[in-house]
Amino acid sequence: MIVHFVGGPLAGLTRATTEDAWPGGWVSTEGAADWALYVPVHRDPVNGTAMAEVRATAPRRR
Repeated sequence: MIVHFVGGPLAGLTRATTEDAWPGGWVSTEGAADWALYVPVHRDPVNGTAMAEVRATAPRRR
């Protein structure tokens, strides 16, 4: 699965993942402390690519 990132710290980057469908998750650039939650918003079953956009999150208070 090839993932194209939209928005956030990975905007404009493309990464290859496993052969399985990518469910989304927390991702950062290599060696960076900035993590962002990306969720797949579109999957193309023909060419095996996905578009993932950043999901805005806020810290939870306990």
